Amino acid sequence: MEDMVVAPNIFADKNVWISGASGFKGSWLAEWLLTLGANVYGLSLPPDTTPALFQQLSLETRIHHTFGDVRDPKVVRDSIRQAQPDFVFHLAAQPLVRRSYRRPVETWETNVLGTIHVLEALREHTEPCAAVLITTDKCYENREWHYGYREEDPLGGYDPYSSSKAGAELAIAAWRRSFFKGHAVRMASARAGNVIGGGDWAEDRIIPDAVRALQAGQSIPVRNPTATRPWQHVLEPLSGYLTLAAQLFAPDKVLDSAFNFGPTLESNRPVAELVRAILQTWPGEWKDCSDPDAVHEAHQLHLATDKAFRMLDWSPRWTFAEAIRHTVEWYRAASQIAASDHQRFIDLTRGQIEQFTRAGGAS
Repeated sequence: MEDMVVAPNIFADKNVWISGASGFKGSWLAEWLLTLGANVYGLSLPPDTTPALFQQLSLETRIHHTFGDVRDPKVVRDSIRQAQPDFVFHLAAQPLVRRSYRRPVETWETNVLGTIHVLEALREHTEPCAAVLITTDKCYENREWHYGYREEDPLGGYDPYSSSKAGAELAIAAWRRSFFKGHAVRMASARAGNVIGGGDWAEDRIIPDAVRALQAGQSIPVRNPTATRPWQHVLEPLSGYLTLAAQLFAPDKVLDSAFNFGPTLESNRPVAELVRAILQTWPGEWKDCSDPDAVHEAHQLHLATDKAFRMLDWSPRWTFAEAIRHTVEWYRAASQIAASDHQRFIDLTRGQIEQFTRAGGAS
């Protein structure tokens, strides 16, 4: 597979705006774009974890960044006007299912209204621009079946987070049809599976929970050991976003729609299997912390990625085992780096980006 991201490098010297740049995925994306020679602009809230990958990579000093909230339309409009972007990646979100039960209004305001504020700001943009707006695999009406969800399947969502992302998808489709026909901005939405990778320090996520437990010499607490997810390294969906944006920018393709970016079927594994794979690289123990009275979370979820393969020539590169290995290697290496030694964090992260770009797509 010819690498649409690196050769030809369409991002060199281009202005790229990222919302949610201080988040886990946003930080990896910003670092990758810097390696490609892009002029990166970011808008996000300050990181809400300690440590935070954004700070470990010292991105605040290395990109054009503004701390602000996508729930404020003026902040979004001013940030996009300043950037004058050739490319837009909208990642800002309240991304946690369990937090959405505690803060449902904030979740909907951030995920739906925040997306609409980006769409409204882009309506004013008059120069050619490719915009990729990221939602989630949880935007589908989950039937708890074995089949992978396709882009044409019904949207839904049991919990406030999932339903808010379905709402964001509906808004994107409505604005695209109503306001962006023949517009300078071409846009698509992207739906990814469960993302893992070094530098995720969020609450209530299995990889950060596992790392914190292993670092403390404790057993890993597992809430849903039998729940199956499409596990993928963070660089997998990011490569999809970059590939989609690069091809959206070309005038000879019609790609203004939704795309799934997920792993191969062999990476659809139960949480317990994920934890056992982690422990093969970082020895320790885990314990079943299932709670029958816990809030509802999807038990089974798969994505079909035929559309991305056929239309974008995109396919995942790392196997389940490779994704786990690279994730654990990042955390173990990072544990030996002083918090102030930003260059070593940059080298560690860029090293994995380089390994990923050298890997071939899955057959």
